[in-house]
Amino acid sequence: MNRRLIVAVVGNAACPQPEDCSVMGKTKWDLAFDLGKTLVDNGCRVVTGGGRGVMRAACAGAHASDKYREGDTIAICPSYDFDTANDFADIVIPTGIDLARDIIIGNSEVVVAIGGGSGTLNEISAAWKLGRLVIAYENVDGWSARLAGKPLDEAIRYDTFRDQIWGVTNAQQVVELIKKLYPLHNKAFDRIGFGSPVLKSKADNGWVGPVKIENPCDVKRLP
Repeated sequence: MNRRLIVAVVGNAACPQPEDCSVMGKTKWDLAFDLGKTLVDNGCRVVTGGGRGVMRAACAGAHASDKYREGDTIAICPSYDFDTANDFADIVIPTGIDLARDIIIGNSEVVVAIGGGSGTLNEISAAWKLGRLVIAYENVDGWSARLAGKPLDEAIRYDTFRDQIWGVTNAQQVVELIKKLYPLHNKAFDRIGFGSPVLKSKADNGWVGPVKIENPCDVKRLP
């Protein structure tokens, strides 16, 4: 049995809709919209913090895909209020845990950052510690551009490849990186040891990875 990969899209929340954006805000909106659409085109689901800006744009893009199905956009909201989610969120989870919800978003199987401030940095940091594949747009301002192409710290998460936050400039590059690198991110968070994350093989819990590499968003479940 297969399920669809859940990809988090994180970034700036300041821009409610394209016509209200600055030039850079509009660029981020367009990139996020295209990313949401491309992810759903390739069979992924999109999770965000449910707010405005990059989050709303990614969800709107997901809805624009010809392959969109209800439930393809998931909002992990910081408050207890369902109505804080944007109008393109299909599944709304009002956590009531405020900033702590950043860890839930960071625990998505893949995290993609477009710009972003301190909240986005929290989500990137959580994803890094949890052993996730982290991708960052380098053609915008904010934390994604600052971190693209670099490891977040000196922790050795994986020693079989050059581990880093992977830089991209467009949605197709994101899909290609997922196809290439998601199978290599085959460890899960176990604990913090001496300040660094300790990861263990997902195979210990029966993880078998993508069914077919040409469809990066299909992941096999055990019977």
